Amino acid sequence: MAANKKLLILPGDGIGPEVMGQVQQVINWMDKRRAVTFDVETGLVGGAAIDAEGSPLADATMEKASNADAVLLGAVGGPKWDELPFEQKPERGLLRLRKEMELYANLRPALVFDALVEASTLKPEVVKGLDIMIVRELTGGIYFGEPRGIEDLPDGQRRGINTQVYTTNEIRRVAAVAFELARKRGKRVTSCEKANVMESGVLWRQEVQKLHDESFQDVALSHMYADNAAMQLVRNPKQFDVIVTDNLFGDILSDEAAMLTGSLGMLPSASLGDPDKHGRRQALYEPVHGSAPDIAGQDLANPIASLLSFAMALRYTFDLAEDADLIEQAVQRVLAGGLRTADIMSPGAAKVSTVTMGQAILRQLDQMAA
Repeated sequence: MAANKKLLILPGDGIGPEVMGQVQQVINWMDKRRAVTFDVETGLVGGAAIDAEGSPLADATMEKASNADAVLLGAVGGPKWDELPFEQKPERGLLRLRKEMELYANLRPALVFDALVEASTLKPEVVKGLDIMIVRELTGGIYFGEPRGIEDLPDGQRRGINTQVYTTNEIRRVAAVAFELARKRGKRVTSCEKANVMESGVLWRQEVQKLHDESFQDVALSHMYADNAAMQLVRNPKQFDVIVTDNLFGDILSDEAAMLTGSLGMLPSASLGDPDKHGRRQALYEPVHGSAPDIAGQDLANPIASLLSFAMALRYTFDLAEDADLIEQAVQRVLAGGLRTADIMSPGAAKVSTVTMGQAILRQLDQMAA
């Protein structure tokens, strides 16, 4: 691979620098052992950017993100910056990245590693082998619709208003991402909405079906009300392959699906934009976990979610599925060998540090690449 494959690493706050340090080790390993070379830059985001540059995301960093093939982010936020005004908080840096890069498709996998089956609160036979991908629309819907706000009424009451609104294009573009992902997986998409009580849900269902019939007839499509989907995720989660849904329902269903694995802090995510004329998508990859300031700087954090986020970048931005598989298999082997960071510790396992976990994964990569 040419060296002009651009990665921007934004470690951020709390445990972000520690876990992203382990990602950098894997990037260096790939350069030496796989001849897969990246042009890597680093930058500041969140509280770290506030302290050094006076804002949660400097314009120069935003420009680097826009020009990168993929952005890898650690985590943002912490109590140090809690008293800042809303518009100046660390999280605004992440929101600016999502907005200006137009990252409308959020990919949240829910994958149960064999070694962690017992960590789920569901019966092992229900979750063993679980591998779901939830595609959440990220830039529209009720979180952004107008009108919105809180108003005073003449009778002294107050009224809160949020508007659920979607356009044809917003629905079709996120559905297309789901169909394309399904083609590389189990070729099944479940579209979730509330078409029984919401006009926006009726439009969602119609447009997803229309796109399917036009361009994705090789993928099986089913429709499900979002409340039923929530129930089915607990009842029989392995019936799903790819779920596509709106911003609000995606927020809820992806958290529910993540907890089926019993290890929220191990899960990666990706946020994707529209492909340009060359097929390149703006992309941001980040672990689902937060900045965990209570353990920051203590070599206790679990780096696996960040490493799996990098694997998603290899798979979805750089079309390097074999290398993504290597990282995922290395993680699986290390877990099967009984190594655990504190957040996923179980009886009989060996508790290890951030750095030790990263080194163990590198050793597995060496063995598989030999």
